[in-house]
Amino acid sequence: MTDISFLTATELGPLLKSRQLSPIELTKHLLNRINTFDSMLRTYITPLHDSALKQAKEAEENIMRGNYIGPLHGIPIGVKDNYYTKGIRTTAGSKLFINFIPKENATTVDKLLNAGGIMLGKQNLHELAAGSTGTNPFFGNTRNPWNIQYMPGGSSGGGTASLAAGLAILATGSDTFGSIRLPASMCGVYGLKTTYGLVSTHGIFPTAMSLDTAGPMARSVSDLALMLHYMAGFDANDPVSLDAPVPNYMADLNKGIKGIKIGLPAYFLQDLAPDVESLFKGAMETLQYLGAEVVDVEIPELTLSTFSGYTIAAGEASALHHKWLQTHSSDYSADIRSFFLAGALTDTPQYLQAQQARRKLVKGFQEAFKHVDLLLGPTIPITPQIYSEQWVKQNLEVIRSCLPFTVPANLTGTPSLAVPMGLDSENLPVGMQFIGTPLSEKLLLQAGKAWESTMPLRFRA
Repeated sequence: MTDISFLTATELGPLLKSRQLSPIELTKHLLNRINTFDSMLRTYITPLHDSALKQAKEAEENIMRGNYIGPLHGIPIGVKDNYYTKGIRTTAGSKLFINFIPKENATTVDKLLNAGGIMLGKQNLHELAAGSTGTNPFFGNTRNPWNIQYMPGGSSGGGTASLAAGLAILATGSDTFGSIRLPASMCGVYGLKTTYGLVSTHGIFPTAMSLDTAGPMARSVSDLALMLHYMAGFDANDPVSLDAPVPNYMADLNKGIKGIKIGLPAYFLQDLAPDVESLFKGAMETLQYLGAEVVDVEIPELTLSTFSGYTIAAGEASALHHKWLQTHSSDYSADIRSFFLAGALTDTPQYLQAQQARRKLVKGFQEAFKHVDLLLGPTIPITPQIYSEQWVKQNLEVIRSCLPFTVPANLTGTPSLAVPMGLDSENLPVGMQFIGTPLSEKLLLQAGKAWESTMPLRFRA
């Protein structure tokens, strides 16, 4: 029998609805796995055993009475610990907020709970969602379940590792310069960086406010679509929230990609690790076999991404932390302190130059999308790395390697879907990303579902 830990929400929903599976049974099963494995993996900062079981009992009672409210009812979800949770410690992975207890939920948390989701716990992250390895000296380094010597990526590494290890069914993430897609790639799961403003960031610790997005992470594209259905939508409490219609993301998932034109920028083929390059070449051939047209496309403005992304992210983050950097500098971990202090050196002319470069990149994307439906590239150019004792240097090196691949979607506000490509020579996951125009999540999910049908990898118990 298939281990229920690795079933998707889309598979579990009908079992819960028909009462073949109890929300209490499912939740207890996952909590037992957390108790067994998480002292090693460190995917959670604050497991919520008592409240999760209370929510599961309420879900079961409602379902037994015939009050099933939808496909998230009774589904256990891990919540990244930079999402506010009312009455529950929310640390953002930082010593600065180790005892912070919000008085309200993040908008997205409310939406998922109101849909019947069960909050398993608050999940580990690279401190303040500002790093790329999964290192956290305060709450422990998250380990990659495929091989615990390796990093899971960051900053949403707790969520992606929990999915890969069967310690959550769904997970929430945030993405400022790759924090959903990078760990999704390293842990072999699916992650969606949404259109800027599509999912409310109200009640999520900001990192760099003009880049921050929130989105779903899961073991299947169908589950991403399901989560996005509940997460997306206008929020008057979020000043950058988009007041736009929310389509049915579950519809047309199985439509395939025949006739879809996918652009391949040469920029995304530079400096690839050999295993990434090999798997990506195979993926392009597979997409063509599925009926997509893969064509070369030039976006010269992509070369501006690293300067623009690093300057804006570091500058905005340091501005947000200006007060604490002055008064509590020693409470930051060494890698995040150096990143923020570097941002503090950003002057107004540099920041304006970075924003001008950003506008050029937006125009470059707009021009490219006149000729193609989607863009394609490796999610990141490297394979998962063994944790180094030189962890400060390692985080900066991973950021420098991966930022050119992930930050263009943040700078342009466009959505990007990270999907697994397969395993490298060390049997560790490698991923690629589809990038679309603003609000093209439905097409991205359709393409991702077609790719998923090729079964790029299977999860293991």
